[in-house]
Amino acid sequence: MTDPQKIAIVGAASLRGKELNDALADSPFAESDFLLMDDESELGSLEAVGDEVTFIQRIDPTSFRHVDFAFFAGEQPLTLKHWENANKAGASIVDLSYALEGKPGVLVRAPWVEGELPPIPALPSPDAPRPDAPGLETPAIVPAHPVAVALVILLGRVAQSTPIRIASATVLEPASEYGRAALDELHQQTVKLLSFQELPRQVYDTQVAFNTTPSFGDSAKFSLAASESRIRRHFALLSAGRLPDVGVQLLHAPVFHGYGISLSMELAAPTSLDQMEASLAGEHVEIVTAESDPPTNLTVAGQGDILVRVRPHNTKEAESTRFWIWAGLDNLRFATINALACALELKRLRPSGKVQ
Repeated sequence: MTDPQKIAIVGAASLRGKELNDALADSPFAESDFLLMDDESELGSLEAVGDEVTFIQRIDPTSFRHVDFAFFAGEQPLTLKHWENANKAGASIVDLSYALEGKPGVLVRAPWVEGELPPIPALPSPDAPRPDAPGLETPAIVPAHPVAVALVILLGRVAQSTPIRIASATVLEPASEYGRAALDELHQQTVKLLSFQELPRQVYDTQVAFNTTPSFGDSAKFSLAASESRIRRHFALLSAGRLPDVGVQLLHAPVFHGYGISLSMELAAPTSLDQMEASLAGEHVEIVTAESDPPTNLTVAGQGDILVRVRPHNTKEAESTRFWIWAGLDNLRFATINALACALELKRLRPSGKVQ
């Protein structure tokens, strides 16, 4: 009988860390031993992973000894401080903070999307591994941005039925994408505005309560332009030139959770609404018809699928070349499920015995 795998969650007290705790309990990793780690401010906090309750521990150079998988779910400085120790200890690393993107050998992945794209002509068969597939030498995996994954799935399915001439997307981003401090500041700004008090601006350096904005202030802790660039970059990596480029505009919305995506596309041939819905339906996508309430950031909460409503540009025509798609997804849950898919991909590469 083999020993259970050991999994470390670094940044366990973060929003993504807590979501990962929940997702791991219902995953193939559920029987693993878990180590919860975070910075000094979170030490000793109690967290649950499945039916087990454990303490958040201090991180030191020996913390990753015998760890099989290390999920980095906190802020980028925490990842950059500790990931090399995890790598030296032989752990397979999944970085949800995006801190390791661009480092030598680190791959951006979304294992789901490969079945949504036509095969690469240069490969001997559709089942052959892609050139960017991870190997034993891969130092870390960065799960692709959830919006990029959603766009590839939606556009990929449509493109397999009818070629797409042009597509563009306006993306509404929630505060939870930037962690607990961003959530708290949105809440505090809302309260202060209602009581006519000065707004806190430590995180955003601008008003985000009751306001949709295309950029943050110069002193903000995060960059909306960098997030928009990441979506475009990850879409290009995942689509590998097999989908048309999609224009993306990212707006920060005054909501706590859930992405909203307004996707416009023009097709090369007329298509009916039924055909569009049939091409989009499948794993990871739930079609919401006009008879039901539309997807919202509230209805997607806790959902692992992309909720999608489709309508033609001209509702009076039986067929159209122009369609609108309104899609919603839970940013934390969707990102976590993709991270687990990346970890399962790495798990198949690891030997069954301990190698440390």
